[in-house]
Amino acid sequence: MMKKMSIPTSRASLVLFLCQIISALDVPLDLSQPPTITQQSPKDYIVDPRENIVIQCEAKGKPPPSFSWTRNGTHFDIDKDAQVTMKPNSGTLVVNIMNGGKAEAYEGVYQCTARNERGAAISNNIVIRPSRSPLWTKEKLEPNHVREGDSLVLHCRPPVGLPPPIIFWMDNAFQRLPQSERVSQGLNGDLYFANVQPEDTREDYICYARFNHTQTIQQKQPISVKVFSMDSLNDTIAANLSDTDIYGAKPVTERPPVLLTPTGSTSTKVELRGNVLLLECIAAGLPTPVIRWIKEGGELPANRTFFENFKKTLKIIDVSEADSGNYKCIARNTLGSVHHVISVTVKAAPYWITAPRNLVLSPGEDGTLICRANGNPKPSISWLANGVPIAIAPEDPSRKVDGDTIIFSHVQERSSAVYQCNASNEYGYLLANAFVNVLAEPPRILTPANKLYQVIADSPALLDCAYFGSPKPEIEWFKGVKGSILRGNEYIFHDNGTLEIPVAQKDSAGTYTCVARNELGKIQNEVQLEIKDPTMIIKQPEYKVIQRYGQVSFECIIKHDSTLLPTVVWLKDNDELPDDERFLVGKDNLTIMNVTDKDDGTYTCIVNTTLDSVSASAVLTVVARPNPPFDLELTGQLERSIELSWIPGDENNSPITNFVIEYEDALHEPGVWHYQTEVSGTQTTAQLKLSPYVNYSFRVIAVNKIGRSQPSEPSEQYLTKSASPDENPANVQGIGSEPDNLVITWEPLKGFQSNGPGLQYKVSWRQKDVDDEWTSVIVANVSKYIVSGTPTFVPYEVKVQALNDLGYAPEPSEVIGHSGEDLPMVAPGNVQVHVINSTLAKVHWDPVPLKTVRGHLQGYKVYYWKVQSLSRRSRRHVEKKILTFRGNKTFGMLPGLEPYSSYKLNVRVVNGKGEGPASPDKVFKTPEGVPSSPSFLKITNPTLDSLTLEWGSPTHPNGVLTSYTLKFQPINNTHELGPLVEIRIPANESSLILKNLNYSTRYKFYFNAQTSVGSGSQITEEAVTIMDEAMASRQVDIATQGWFIGLMCAVALLILILLIVCFIRRNKGGKYPVKEKEDAHADPEIQPMKEDDGTFGEYSDAEDHKPLKKGSRTPSDRTVKKEDSDDSLVDYGEGVNGQFNEDGSFIGQYSGKKEKEPAEGNESSEAPSPVNAMNSFV
Repeated sequence: MMKKMSIPTSRASLVLFLCQIISALDVPLDLSQPPTITQQSPKDYIVDPRENIVIQCEAKGKPPPSFSWTRNGTHFDIDKDAQVTMKPNSGTLVVNIMNGGKAEAYEGVYQCTARNERGAAISNNIVIRPSRSPLWTKEKLEPNHVREGDSLVLHCRPPVGLPPPIIFWMDNAFQRLPQSERVSQGLNGDLYFANVQPEDTREDYICYARFNHTQTIQQKQPISVKVFSMDSLNDTIAANLSDTDIYGAKPVTERPPVLLTPTGSTSTKVELRGNVLLLECIAAGLPTPVIRWIKEGGELPANRTFFENFKKTLKIIDVSEADSGNYKCIARNTLGSVHHVISVTVKAAPYWITAPRNLVLSPGEDGTLICRANGNPKPSISWLANGVPIAIAPEDPSRKVDGDTIIFSHVQERSSAVYQCNASNEYGYLLANAFVNVLAEPPRILTPANKLYQVIADSPALLDCAYFGSPKPEIEWFKGVKGSILRGNEYIFHDNGTLEIPVAQKDSAGTYTCVARNELGKIQNEVQLEIKDPTMIIKQPEYKVIQRYGQVSFECIIKHDSTLLPTVVWLKDNDELPDDERFLVGKDNLTIMNVTDKDDGTYTCIVNTTLDSVSASAVLTVVARPNPPFDLELTGQLERSIELSWIPGDENNSPITNFVIEYEDALHEPGVWHYQTEVSGTQTTAQLKLSPYVNYSFRVIAVNKIGRSQPSEPSEQYLTKSASPDENPANVQGIGSEPDNLVITWEPLKGFQSNGPGLQYKVSWRQKDVDDEWTSVIVANVSKYIVSGTPTFVPYEVKVQALNDLGYAPEPSEVIGHSGEDLPMVAPGNVQVHVINSTLAKVHWDPVPLKTVRGHLQGYKVYYWKVQSLSRRSRRHVEKKILTFRGNKTFGMLPGLEPYSSYKLNVRVVNGKGEGPASPDKVFKTPEGVPSSPSFLKITNPTLDSLTLEWGSPTHPNGVLTSYTLKFQPINNTHELGPLVEIRIPANESSLILKNLNYSTRYKFYFNAQTSVGSGSQITEEAVTIMDEAMASRQVDIATQGWFIGLMCAVALLILILLIVCFIRRNKGGKYPVKEKEDAHADPEIQPMKEDDGTFGEYSDAEDHKPLKKGSRTPSDRTVKKEDSDDSLVDYGEGVNGQFNEDGSFIGQYSGKKEKEPAEGNESSEAPSPVNAMNSFV
């Protein structure tokens, strides 16, 4: 069974590196080999004195090695110390401290030796030291009395511990003391003040030392600091100072920088290669100095340089010899500068250039062990064999030492040993074990057989062939069962046996064979390679901007190899999604409900398979209305202006476009905020105009694309000084409410417009065009004044001026008003009526003298009403109608009159007070018109050749009826109309019997009435004569025959098909054939009516072919319906468009209008016979 292994592309280099370094050197554990140290404690081992001490030493070898220890250079007999035990099958020592042992007793240098028959390996020298966290020594700390502006150093001086403690300063409440450019902690733990300020006074400056190994914190006694200004110094400590001290003391003055640490102008610093270099400069001065660092003759190393402690500390990580040099710190303030040069030397403990590596040789082979190291100063190299200096070790003729190299020639099995290389200088040492193992072994392949490798297409494929043999085998690769040896640039062959295919394609899949051979034998192994399609994100998440509390979704649609199972993980800012039910992870998306500000960030979709990983990210920006501005401040206060400044709130990812400034007048309208102005979103100040005598408070509202912020907190109040008013009331009017008064009104000033206390109004008036003086009164808290005893409707000049306790507003402008109106005195005269036609008349009148109007002339009203109809001589309820004609018009049109009727009218003049007296009633009559359609047409008593017609007279005869006209024509089975027959009937008749008609025939009838003016609208009907009984009997006999029934079924099917075709044609815009025929047979005698009667019509028989219901009263198209003509005023008025005034009366002149005529009448009450019904299908 194949074992499955996958190598992600991103790990290929690491796997290759490990294979090259380790795999080829590993000797299988079933073969003899010298010991190898696999685990050991650190060289400098600080232990917790309260816990057991564990000194590690693990090793492997064949046979398994035995272990021994030395302590301080001499043999450490474990069996003689009851507190020390060695773990089974291990060299690790356990010192039992928790059961009575003392860690200090086991302080020293320890070394482990692992030994078997093929050699001995040794560990580093392990220095054991217990950690220490001593207490502070008791000391009496005097309070620090410091003058304001002086520098101060509070010394910590922590006890010496192992390892050194971490120092920090706190107060009694265990709160860290704030630090800044002015106050900061040095590397030695002291607290430095560049200059003290009164707020530095406190009694609880406490230095703490934290010892991490023992997890303890030690506390120094609190230090008291009292900062005195010169005034307080003279007041509080005068008794302790001489007069000279007191009065000679200078006030706080600025001082140039002085370095507190390091002292002097130069110093030196030694640091070891690879460590962190920390350089420090702390300065005193007022103002607080600023620190700057430079390297003389060079640049500070990029990417490795950092500034800490407000730039007082220069930090360079991973230093090397190239970082040696002079570093200058410069402290500067406005009064000068000071500098210090630190000469840095970088030394180096030994570090490997080439560490010795295990050597496996077969008998008779040659080899070398190389040990090369560097350092500053350069380290010395010494060799040991099996833990013994090589100079006193047993002789080996195959071995030759040449400085840092041991050369082996023609080795034999007894040459197996472990060699140690020691490289040391004054800063440290390196110790490495490397064995020489002499073996004669045929090749063996350590990679499991039939191992399965899976890689992504177009990625490197690494096929492992871990091997061992002595002598070292040669490796060859083949593809396929009978494939040839692999060569060429498309393959890379590594020394550890690995075959690399740099770019694996689909055709790279298959079976690969690895062959290892040396002089002792040959072995081969097969591995399998599968190539998979890469995983892709075909729909990546996109950048989203969403409003707070909205909903957003990110898509992540993937495509992957069908044999791989992908997993999708969403991250926010490269971390797990919040544990929040608002985050919904779907198959292809991530949805966030009720979005909040904390959801802002980068969302990443990561798709993982066992072979590859892809990801895509998108940014979510959460926008919202801005936060309100804050810290409002008023400056530059003047009588009529002030400057307002503020700090904008968070714009919430949507730039602020503008700020709206509002004000409150606490004096006149407390709690009511008014718009003041607005400024650009880039401004944080605004110059505001002010009014006198207003107690202002301001607030600011920020606006962005999302909306307006909440208002800021109000600013402080600012009361402006009083002044005389700047403006007068607006909308001043003078209108009388009675014939003998004048009512003066105005819009009062608002509170902030008063400009001061005691707001009043000076109201003045005089009659226009009369040489009178102004009459004035002063009023307050009102907006109206009534002047009594005025003449009726005369013009007045009116003005209203504001004033307060400080004076008058500017002189106001004058307005013209009128005293009260009275009803008009006279009626219009010479009223004349000209009848235009039967439904329209024109009325004329003479205007009344303007002086008799006694007010503003608004127009004239015409009252008219129908007295009686001349055709019926009957009276009805009188309904008066009113038409109003605006302005000084002297004529008007009266539309919507009834023909052949008697009317009366009168005219009245109208002003603002009302209507004047009516003119004498004027009588006029309208001429005859055409009648309406007969009220009904019924067709009864059908026989074989006759029909009986009955009708009712027109509802509106509109004159004296002279006759009726009957027209009729037959309609065949195809709806074609036959010849038209016309009959004139006396007006006094109400029925008629038509004879000599065709049997079983449908007829269409047209019936109307006439007056002397002309014919009225017609009414239509249809009816059918009955059939002969014998013919009906024969038709019934035929209808019972089978062939006839079959024929009719076929015809019905054909008609159904034709109907479907016609329906489709009509839907496509075609015209229905029957309609075309009916259009061709319209009534030839129907003509439009004369235009002089004001009505126009056109005939339409669009539905004449349809059967009509009995008793229809629907008039034909020529009918002008009474309800459409009587009292219809909508088409008359001034200009083109008619208007009604407020009381519903019509205003204007005549304008003509066409009316559509109604549809035709209904069908006969006789239902068609079955035979005719069938014939109608043909």
